[in-house]
Amino acid sequence: MKLSTLFTSVVAFAVMAAPAAASMGKTLETVKKRGHLRCQVGTPSGGFYNLDSKGHWYGLDVAVCEAVAAAIFGDKKKMEIQSVSSQARFTALANGESDLLCRTATWTMSRDTQLGLDFLTPNFYDGQGFTVLKSSGLTSALQLKGASVCVTTGTTSELNLADFSRENNLNIKAVTFEDWNVRDDTYLKGGCDAVSIDKSSLAANIISFPNPADHMILPETISKEPLGPAVRQGDSQWANLVRWTVFAMINAEELGVTSANVDDMRANSKDVKVRRMLGVEGNLHKGLGLSKDWAYNIIKQVGNYGENYEKYIGSGEGALGIQRKGTLNELWTNGGLMYSPPMR
Repeated sequence: MKLSTLFTSVVAFAVMAAPAAASMGKTLETVKKRGHLRCQVGTPSGGFYNLDSKGHWYGLDVAVCEAVAAAIFGDKKKMEIQSVSSQARFTALANGESDLLCRTATWTMSRDTQLGLDFLTPNFYDGQGFTVLKSSGLTSALQLKGASVCVTTGTTSELNLADFSRENNLNIKAVTFEDWNVRDDTYLKGGCDAVSIDKSSLAANIISFPNPADHMILPETISKEPLGPAVRQGDSQWANLVRWTVFAMINAEELGVTSANVDDMRANSKDVKVRRMLGVEGNLHKGLGLSKDWAYNIIKQVGNYGENYEKYIGSGEGALGIQRKGTLNELWTNGGLMYSPPMR
């Protein structure tokens, strides 16, 4: 089953009245009874959540949604993708309209402690930057004194821009938009001097511009943007399930288990870490309320973390072209921050 639902900011008012019935330890039970996962992403964004010509969602964040569905049902297609505006996203999750949010949302202290949500482990480490026209002659964000900068409202990007301007006495004028398409169109028509968002999104935007070679990303990174899934507070079993779904994808890459070799690894591997993860021995599944083959289903149907990074962010067809080597998104064994606790 593949459902697609488009929500607007109006949803925020509708879901405020909806009971958070799926919370308080019952999310998995509710999802199983419904027969599919409701996973929230944003409006289409290259690399992370986008639509193909047939209306199917794909991307790094969508892969997390698929992985959770595969872990629960043994079928990655048993999910409904909800495309929710930035303004409504956290309300829709907190009030039970969504089971899970995975949509390049930055994990911050206030979001983690004041919205009734739990942010889990990041599936992408990013940072905010600036896109400008090459013809502007700008080579540094510190040259943006008095500039107008297009930014999406209701995001950490808007707040980070204000901090950067104040800290460096730049007097930047933020030009805010709810719709990123309008934001980019305004920039392209000369309505602002720069666009400021996460650098991965800047790369995706430039690819979509009519003349990508006319634009460049300035070298400064002005913020930390750990992006990852979030769930409602009050349901530790559900939080564990989603968290360990991401960890299973990371751990599989570390152990060399891929979608192509997982059947052979399950049948023939002598590595006890591989055998435990794939459910050949041990009982790691019990605490999650899943079947023994939950991690096998994830890797077989969705792939490990590295496979998905290359497919959607790295060098895959239509990917963003952001190379992983030397970045925080490398495995910890290669100097990055992608790290899974032991699965034992």
